Amino acid sequence: MTPIIPVVEAVMRRRILVNFRIRPEVVAPLLPPPFQPKLVAGWAMGGICLIRLEEMRPTWLPRACRVSSENAAHRIAVTWTENGRKREGVFIPRRDTNSVLNRVAGGRLFPSVPHSAKFVCAQEGNRFQVALRSQDGETRVNVVARKTDQWPAGSVFNSLASASEFFRSGACGWSPAKSGGLEGVELQTDTWKMHALVVERAESSFFDDLRRFPRGSIEFDSALLMEGIPHRWHALGEFGKSPQGRADHYRRTLPFFEMP
Repeated sequence: MTPIIPVVEAVMRRRILVNFRIRPEVVAPLLPPPFQPKLVAGWAMGGICLIRLEEMRPTWLPRACRVSSENAAHRIAVTWTENGRKREGVFIPRRDTNSVLNRVAGGRLFPSVPHSAKFVCAQEGNRFQVALRSQDGETRVNVVARKTDQWPAGSVFNSLASASEFFRSGACGWSPAKSGGLEGVELQTDTWKMHALVVERAESSFFDDLRRFPRGSIEFDSALLMEGIPHRWHALGEFGKSPQGRADHYRRTLPFFEMP
């Protein structure tokens, strides 16, 4: 019996990335080793990922078992060295979801255990609103944005294309695990298309916290939208472990991940 690493497939019905540029010296203490801030024009990049997943299911389940969910991740772009090779991705200190499945699967199909939150979402044409409040009161987000053909002149990215490539290369996300280490997941898509957004409101209890980000250390940068993208989430297991070690982890936590 050979254990396999779990894969979840879904359709990314709506994914909004709200991006902030942050002074690297402020971000660095928030990152666990071996992560370092990934810089653009001398700035670190943090942000909120607000994603609606539809038709979501672990690939071993029949299509009739597909579900939908609203999810949020507070992220910081990072680099690190692994086996002598420079890698890049995102560190995700906080995840929130309205999905019971995502919470139950946290630490198994998905890294870490996301917090329970209530989402209020609306779309009118090309205008989007996503608001959430976590059950524990720690996370509050309110984003209102609309699609645009213009890239903001003040962004650290010189074009929509350069911003899109930056986030495409950071497809591996690492979150704190129950064990005290880090667990990861990798986003894989067959297509990748981003649109620019004009943001009317971008409120986040995480990034608005002056104790974490003193005044003058953080600025809004830009926002991006993806819609209707089929994709897969590949669990990466525990940070720094070999593929066999990761497979052993899933064999312990998900004994039904076995194949003849």
